[in-house]
Amino acid sequence: MGNRIVNLKHTVAALGLWVLLGGISFAQMSLPAAAELLQNLRDAPAAEAARIERDVQRAWARSGSAAMDLLYSRGRDAMSEGDTTLAIAHLTALTDHAPDFAEGYHARAQAYFGAGLYGPAIDDLETTLALNPQQYNAIFGLGAILQEFGDLRAAADLYRRVLSINPHHDNAQRALDGLRRDGIGRTL
Repeated sequence: MGNRIVNLKHTVAALGLWVLLGGISFAQMSLPAAAELLQNLRDAPAAEAARIERDVQRAWARSGSAAMDLLYSRGRDAMSEGDTTLAIAHLTALTDHAPDFAEGYHARAQAYFGAGLYGPAIDDLETTLALNPQQYNAIFGLGAILQEFGDLRAAADLYRRVLSINPHHDNAQRALDGLRRDGIGRTL
């Protein structure tokens, strides 16, 4: 009977390791999938771009944990309802428990921006981009904040970076066109 307990311990330990490694590989699979989707987005005709953008956003929004996905969803729901304080609370819990999940920081940056807290918003956008340098909406958000603060050249550079990743990003194109009309961001 003693051998059975020992063997069961090994089986449980092996199963636990398999589940842990399976979760890690699942979480890591979403970034390569998103990279392929981003390439498809760059090459896509305008008619297909919106669908591919939604697929990219869905791939980025998967944390690999049901509990973290719930916190993300609650934070996004609170933002949709205009409750930035509650959104920040949910998304802070998310970033505390999933510090490698870029979309948690991106969503919290949006909540901070909505609350008029530009410093924390910039910090979270920078963290988002450190974790996912291709997150074109975070790049756009950083450009919009810099434009608001009057750093028009840096904003134009960021809008061009957005368009190099997602040439179908209408807001970045409009913002860059507006800066070009004002003589900022023109390439010679």
